[in-house]
Amino acid sequence: MSEPTGPRLIAIGGRFGLDLDRIELIPIRASGPGGQNVNKVSSACELRFAPLAAGIPEDIVEKLLRLAGTRASKDGVIVIKAQRFRDLERNKADAVERLTALCRQAALREKKRIPTRPGKAAKERRLDGKARDSAVKRLRRSGAERE
Repeated sequence: MSEPTGPRLIAIGGRFGLDLDRIELIPIRASGPGGQNVNKVSSACELRFAPLAAGIPEDIVEKLLRLAGTRASKDGVIVIKAQRFRDLERNKADAVERLTALCRQAALREKKRIPTRPGKAAKERRLDGKARDSAVKRLRRSGAERE
C-alpha cells in the first residue's frame, strides 16, 4: 500500500492547518540519567518549525512567536525539545502535540471587552451604604458635635 501524496494537515481552529511536511523532527540524545543506553541511543527529539514559511497568517505568527517565548529563535523558528519518553516515536508525537497545542492557543481570538456601567439599583445600594456608614460615624461623635 502506498503513502498518500497530498499534504498531511492538522486542522488548527479553521483558519489554517499545520502541514506535517513543514515540521522538521531531528533525533537527538536525551540529557539526564539513563544508564548504558544514554550515550548511544538518540531517543529524544527536537522539533523545528518555521511558521513564516508555512503560510500561516501573519497575525497568528506574531502571537505564536510571542507565546513560544524562549522556544522561538531570532530567525522566527520554533524549537521544541521532547524527551519525556524513553522511545523516539513517542517523543516525536509529544513534540508535534505540543506544537499543535501552541498553534491552537495562538489561533484563539480574544473576546473584546465591552465596558459596562453600574445600573440604577447598584448606584442606590452604594449611596444607601454610604448614608448608613455616615450615620454610624455621626453617632460615634461626642455629644456636642452630634447635631
